[in-house]
Amino acid sequence: MDYAKKLISEFLGTLLLVLFGCGSAVALTTVSPFSDGGTYVFIALAFGLALMLLAYAFGDVSGTHVNPAVSLGMLIAGRMSFKDFIGYVLAQFAGGIAGGALLLVFFDKDTGLGTNGYAANSALQTTLLQAILIECILTFAFVLVILYVTDKPERSPIAGIVIGLSLALIHIVGLPFTGTSVNPARSFGPALFAGGAALSQVWVFIVAPLAGGALAALLYRFLKSKKEQK
Repeated sequence: MDYAKKLISEFLGTLLLVLFGCGSAVALTTVSPFSDGGTYVFIALAFGLALMLLAYAFGDVSGTHVNPAVSLGMLIAGRMSFKDFIGYVLAQFAGGIAGGALLLVFFDKDTGLGTNGYAANSALQTTLLQAILIECILTFAFVLVILYVTDKPERSPIAGIVIGLSLALIHIVGLPFTGTSVNPARSFGPALFAGGAALSQVWVFIVAPLAGGALAALLYRFLKSKKEQK
């Protein structure tokens, strides 16, 4: 029963992150009264605040990964079992798909549904290599913060705030480049329903965040082992 509760939490958390984050992105880019820079800040805050709220809502149940890259980092860091990892990732992708489907209730498919992209689908006309690098680097930083802020129980009261603000900062940096994924499930759901270039490019936003999350976990393990040797 506890395992089922974890999976339900990951499903609902990812669904709500996609709905609130991507929904805000579509709404703000469609009718925003702000300049492009101001719009990016508000979209970043939407993602960050959504994750912060979800962390406090579901944190005690599943840890609120809502992101396959985070779950991979936890697996490599030795902080979750392989069984939990597989279940979490399946629940997260299912939540992302459900969230993408709900976006169609509120927005037209032609809005892009908050998908990620590069080249013509990027504000900065980001190249493929640049998109891979920026997503890998941003996810690396994000997962590393999560691994450290959640590795001691006494940090639990502030963990959700730190993680939410970290996601907001990462979005401010990455939005002009790729729309900021750092989360394969968040990218796959909307891309599946938007189709076209978003769907053909979504592999980048699955592979690069997973690579960044894995690198963060390897560095975390290395630094922790060095500290324990002292």
